[in-house]
Amino acid sequence: MSSRTKLLLAAVLLLAGLVAFRESCFRALGAFLVRAAEPRKADVAVILAGDWRGLRILRGGELVKAGYVPVALVDGPLAHYGQYESDLAVAFAVRHGYPESAFLRFPIHATSTDEEARLVVAELRRRGWKRFLLVTSDYHTRRASRIFRKYIGDLQMTVVAAPDASFTVDGWWKSREGRKAFAFEWMKTVTEPLGF
Repeated sequence: MSSRTKLLLAAVLLLAGLVAFRESCFRALGAFLVRAAEPRKADVAVILAGDWRGLRILRGGELVKAGYVPVALVDGPLAHYGQYESDLAVAFAVRHGYPESAFLRFPIHATSTDEEARLVVAELRRRGWKRFLLVTSDYHTRRASRIFRKYIGDLQMTVVAAPDASFTVDGWWKSREGRKAFAFEWMKTVTEPLGF
């Protein structure tokens, strides 16, 4: 068998293997993005910005209601129509039955998770909070955890996922929203360490 034929055969076998095991590969790639733990008692929950459907803020409200934290710090940059995302998120949670007193608004000027982490950690230190729950979308947990760990020093962080029905490890590729979340998060996961 010629080397060209061997190469072609290897390519065909590789492609066949990828097709046969694509869902296993997709699951593994999706699972890599998720790095979360069960919530535990802490001084505060930090609700990261960037969730336009309210899943993160509602998860934060659940954590306050369940007694894991006395309050949730809700950060958010200037967003739509001149309003801060933190204000919009808290109003959303109140409309869903959570008391406004469960949340502290923290308007910020940040355009990346890295900038957000620096500002949030400085605020945690200013307030004397030592243990915090970091609440973000499940697919964002690994990257957010890595970024925050650069800045937290002696602070104790537990990353808590806000599940997103459009992104599940077992089926993110089956919906347009799931594929978008996967693609954007992988792009950011790969480029963030490079400084992009």
